[in-house]
Amino acid sequence: MNVVGCSSTGFPCVTLHKKSPWDGKFISYVDSSWNNLRALRSSDCMGRILKNGGFGFSHTKSSPKIGPMQVLCMDYPRPELENTVSFLEAAKLSSSFRDCIRPTKPLEVVIAGAGLAGLSTAKYLADAGHKPILLEARDVLGGKIAAWKDKDGDWYETGLHIFFAAYPNIQNLFGELGINDRLQWKEHSMIFAMPSKPGEFSRFDFPDVLPAPFNGVWAILKNNEMLTWSEKLKFAIGLLPAMIGGQSYIEAQDSLSVTEWMKRQGVPDRVNDEVFIAMSKALNFINPDELSMQCILIALNRFLQEKHGSKMAFLDGNPPERLCMPIVDHIRSLGGQVQLNSRVQKIELNSDRTVKQFLLNNGSVITGDAYVFAAPVDILKLLLPEEWKEIPCFQKLNKLVGVPVINVHLWFDRKLKNTYDHLLFSRSPILSVYADMSVTCKEYYDPNRSMLELVFAPAEDWILRSDSDIIDATMKELAKLFPDEIAADQSKAKILKYHVVKTPRSVYKTVPNCEPCRPLQRSPIEGFYLSGDYTKQKYLASMEGAVLSGKLCARAIVQDYDTLNVRTLRGPSAQMFVT
Repeated sequence: MNVVGCSSTGFPCVTLHKKSPWDGKFISYVDSSWNNLRALRSSDCMGRILKNGGFGFSHTKSSPKIGPMQVLCMDYPRPELENTVSFLEAAKLSSSFRDCIRPTKPLEVVIAGAGLAGLSTAKYLADAGHKPILLEARDVLGGKIAAWKDKDGDWYETGLHIFFAAYPNIQNLFGELGINDRLQWKEHSMIFAMPSKPGEFSRFDFPDVLPAPFNGVWAILKNNEMLTWSEKLKFAIGLLPAMIGGQSYIEAQDSLSVTEWMKRQGVPDRVNDEVFIAMSKALNFINPDELSMQCILIALNRFLQEKHGSKMAFLDGNPPERLCMPIVDHIRSLGGQVQLNSRVQKIELNSDRTVKQFLLNNGSVITGDAYVFAAPVDILKLLLPEEWKEIPCFQKLNKLVGVPVINVHLWFDRKLKNTYDHLLFSRSPILSVYADMSVTCKEYYDPNRSMLELVFAPAEDWILRSDSDIIDATMKELAKLFPDEIAADQSKAKILKYHVVKTPRSVYKTVPNCEPCRPLQRSPIEGFYLSGDYTKQKYLASMEGAVLSGKLCARAIVQDYDTLNVRTLRGPSAQMFVT
């Protein structure tokens, strides 16, 4: 899908959308009396022409005779990632499963949870020649990226999911499945609403001609609306230790909240108000006074170290069908199994306290050569056998608690104009990020009506409130973002329908001093493994972290093949293995 969005002034551009008869892709025609520009979606040629022709700048240009001309918001070519260090490292890990020695007796590995972590674990075990049995409690794939179709055929999702170029394992996964074309890349920008100027936005535009970190530095220096030069300088000085100290410094900041780190480094409070509040809510759905500074520094490190790191893409449709099903098809093609409506009710143990079997809620049992728990950490804590609760590794899990989050979908009776074909940072006290999905996503495209998807966060005080309360609060905030188009009382744009998706326990809350509590994928129990973004990996609570955790879990099982194979032959051992 390729549509024309809107410039920072909010003026619309007339756009006609037709379907290409030869490939089903959208063609977008910008209809004007002065240029008759025609742009073809998903064309590298198109991307070069627009780049060289001077389109895609962040400011609106106007003709005194004709009226305002709009920025062309479009899908951009996939960035060149294949030669980056992180992409090559992720590719090497992926190939290690395909290239390893085939097992003489494949392991049957039972995996609980078909979110990205469980799907990743199963996918890479299948690549290594083993037989995963993937169990999902619900009737839908995806876990935290699940989505549902309503009676009208419209999809609503658990969250607003963005795929960064700085996600090397995710990007490798798309390539391995042959679905790179399902990511709709947007221009390399970050766009923030301006609360002091309702309806206006401020942009950080990353120039393609500069390498990292200079493209990021340029984007920050060129934006004079959110931070003054003095504030930028003090912020840069505050970040110097992280730039010099590298990963060891970043890890050491886990003991500090973002707010505490800022005070220690002499960073002005306005940097928090203008940047870090929005960034904290986007990363972990909480405010800077709660979030560990390590989380912010990891994100900044990836965004500044990699030229395309902060470049964003939207999936071209609903996650269960467009991302999860290709993984499932791959797993099944290699002999693995995927079962929905298979909720684990109890982890039953042998006499030596290793896992005997998973008992499902329908009374059936599933046995295997190894077991993986890939559901969220809060569910693991509920199902943890009494015999394991005194083990230090599992005791530390009490520090890891999922954060509540709410995803709101609003279908309006008209096409909203004051928006972009991009992710937008609302900078609202109760909203995090949002997007007009009727513009950004091919499957959700609608030329006549907007569908806004918004992340309502922090949500702790709202998770038990009624849907109508949440919608009323959301509309009050939207009236500030769309002052000419939306009123809280719906006297302007009217809501045709809405969906509110509440997740009481989402990703783990990345508060200070959590890092030592995150477990390795190989648990102290022989034959029992953990997978999930809360486990030890460098991308914290994210889709990338979930996929990487699955790969690391699969690698641990492959490495333990001989031990697991012998264990299956000999039966339960005389004692529990604890490290």
